[in-house]
Amino acid sequence: MRILITSIMAAWTALTLSSQGQPPAGAQEPPRQNDQIVVRIQGGAGLPPKYAVPDFIALTNDPETVAAAKTIGQVLWDDLNFEREFYLIPRDTYKTIAPATSIDQVPLDQWKQLGADGLIVGTVRKTPAGVAVQVRLIDVATGRTALGKEYSGTLKNPRLYSHTASDEIHQQQRGLRGVARTKLAFASDRDGERMKGPVADRGISNIYMSDYDGANQTRITVARSLDITPAWSPDKTAIAYTSYRTGFQDIIVSYIAEGRFSNPTAGTSEKQNFLPAWSPDGTRLAFTSNRDGNSEIYVINRDGSGLRRLTNHPNIDVTPTWSPTGKQIAFTSDRTGSPQIWVMNDDGSEPHKITNETNCDRPTWSISPNNEIAYASRDGAGYDIRIYDVATGVSRTITDGIGSNESPAFSPNGRHLAFTSTRAGKAQIFVIDRDGKNLQQITRVGMNRYPNWSQ
Repeated sequence: MRILITSIMAAWTALTLSSQGQPPAGAQEPPRQNDQIVVRIQGGAGLPPKYAVPDFIALTNDPETVAAAKTIGQVLWDDLNFEREFYLIPRDTYKTIAPATSIDQVPLDQWKQLGADGLIVGTVRKTPAGVAVQVRLIDVATGRTALGKEYSGTLKNPRLYSHTASDEIHQQQRGLRGVARTKLAFASDRDGERMKGPVADRGISNIYMSDYDGANQTRITVARSLDITPAWSPDKTAIAYTSYRTGFQDIIVSYIAEGRFSNPTAGTSEKQNFLPAWSPDGTRLAFTSNRDGNSEIYVINRDGSGLRRLTNHPNIDVTPTWSPTGKQIAFTSDRTGSPQIWVMNDDGSEPHKITNETNCDRPTWSISPNNEIAYASRDGAGYDIRIYDVATGVSRTITDGIGSNESPAFSPNGRHLAFTSTRAGKAQIFVIDRDGKNLQQITRVGMNRYPNWSQ
């Protein structure tokens, strides 16, 4: 097994730092000045506040800085718009306002006339060590600074400054954990390689990761086999996935930044393992295995110890997913006929069916407070994504019947889902809000399946 370490180390380092609530890679943040008094920007008549995000100001006039200033402003607008907590004033209306040359000389009266309640302005300047990015959220009505940050680092990935600022604005203004700094993992055959098989050639699929919005798509595994069904560990240091590189299905755990891997399930051709799912605390993996002659759900410790069988039925039990507390596991079983979604305790006790539809598969459990289980449900020739409310026992459909929609995965804040759909022709990754709005296509090259969202 080989892993592309040199090409992803910078992006991975940035992810690790930012996921801890820190500034971008290599960045140093000054002491916070305004944490004690929080200015919350309000909209009118119960409406969400209107935000404007113009291009950042390039304080050093070189092409790299100028391009970065434009990118940071545009991506920050997109990041804030994604969560639908604010109304983002379209950027093409900003041309009536002369661009500011300083963060302290912003024509607030003109932005007020445009209808902005909040204005985000920023600067980018070169420094001897790299670059400094300043971000300021201003309450247009009063001129008060609601949030002010300065980050230092490099311009290798200017989007990361936008993602960091967006998450901090959402947290401060809305008490919301944003997803701008999260990552998607998925399986893709985009490299077009094929491997010889006993009957016919077979396509090769490897694991990729990207930003939440599909940017910076990067190949993680390089193997002439099928690598599929990736699952991020809760601490984001590793991805577990199903691999056929030994000639049979087994589970590999790749520690991305370290460039090493482990094989906790230690399968053989007679004991195949697949479909891993991490426990919320990251200490255990639930997975499917035929090691006892039938597809059943098992749990194993991260280091390969403590193997336990959870299900015991002559029919097939597959696709485990953990509850937010780690006390229950949802899975797919056809023990009553057609495949349906079941829930059991984490020791395998008290299994009970929660769906009664034509055909259901691939459950995924969201965090609290929503506490929902999304799954794929067959409707005619294809599948749609449905969400089961654990509290009420009611399910609702969030996709529209176009193409076949499968393999849902919740975002870490439970507000969005990534899923596979054939609505564009080939299987691609899409994201959608849990209310069925804001559908966006993430991948476009090759065939892409089995998305998973970093926590």
